[in-house]
Amino acid sequence: MELAGNGRSRRAGRQMGEHARTIRQRFRTAPRQPEASDQTGLGLAILEASADGVVAIDEHGTIRFSNQAAAKLLGPPAGDLVGSPFGHELTPGQATEIELGGPGGPSVLDVRATSTTVAGERLRIAVLRDVTQRKQSERDLEAALDRQSAALAVAAHELHSPLAAIGVLAHVLSDLQVTMNTAERANLAGRITDLAGRLQMLLRRLLTSMQIEADTAKATPEPVRVLEVIIDQLALVSAEPKAMQVRCGPGVSAAVDRAELTMMLANYIDNALSYAQPPIEITGAERDEWTEIGVRDNGPGVTKAFEPLLFERFARAPEAERQAAGIGLGLWIVRTLARSAGGDAWYEPAKGGGSRFLLRLPRVAGDC
Repeated sequence: MELAGNGRSRRAGRQMGEHARTIRQRFRTAPRQPEASDQTGLGLAILEASADGVVAIDEHGTIRFSNQAAAKLLGPPAGDLVGSPFGHELTPGQATEIELGGPGGPSVLDVRATSTTVAGERLRIAVLRDVTQRKQSERDLEAALDRQSAALAVAAHELHSPLAAIGVLAHVLSDLQVTMNTAERANLAGRITDLAGRLQMLLRRLLTSMQIEADTAKATPEPVRVLEVIIDQLALVSAEPKAMQVRCGPGVSAAVDRAELTMMLANYIDNALSYAQPPIEITGAERDEWTEIGVRDNGPGVTKAFEPLLFERFARAPEAERQAAGIGLGLWIVRTLARSAGGDAWYEPAKGGGSRFLLRLPRVAGDC
């Protein structure tokens, strides 16, 4: 029994020795706890690597610390930034935005502030983040929504009158108790046709405007005979033959999307028929590397005050609003499509009175 007891004691002693050796080994291989100086260096390294700017500001508004990101956002080097006034009001616990001006243009910073005490001194810690691009995107979205709202308001106003007129005329035609001869009925039917055509033009302009705004129109330039497009458009207008004059050679061509040229020329012709007096002259000619198309009328012309606004979106002169229906998109569409095709559109007073609306497009390569 004593031998057995001694054996158990020796085994227990060996096990305790092994446990002790294991503990010592773990102690030797365990990571060393960082000292205070190491932690300070690690914190500074993290701050310097941060993509957000960080500044510490004392109770007098003076910057006591700045990382490199803050220096880039605020302007001067970090060394020059320390000791300078921050210059903006901060409320701990609240987010604010500050606008800055600089050589690269204005910028907007989102600022989040908190407060702390270091070595008995009260400091405000501000984290700065550049949100210029986000704010610009928000402004662009707001502007797009405003334009859409304006387009809907204008469309609702301008589409209401012809729709109401079509409804009244159609009701008269369908009323069997109204006595009319064939000529009178044909006249009413013709008025309905004209109003329907006007509605189609307004809707085409609205759709084109939305496509331009959404940048979904993918135009493919091609050689287009200008005279062919002119003839196609004249076949669609309700004007006396003598009221329209054309001076364009059959070989005059432009490098442009045919549908877009059709829309541009249709808007110019419709503008002349709506607001001016005949005769209306349409010209096409090639000059150097350009093809120029012009539509001249004999109307009162455009006032000097309104000339700068002539090609603006939804712009309509007061006298034009009284003279004809419209939504102020036609000339804007012409200029926008012309410039996207590498050309331009503009207005000139015509010699002897009237107006000249001109369109310049790239000439077909090889014809120059």
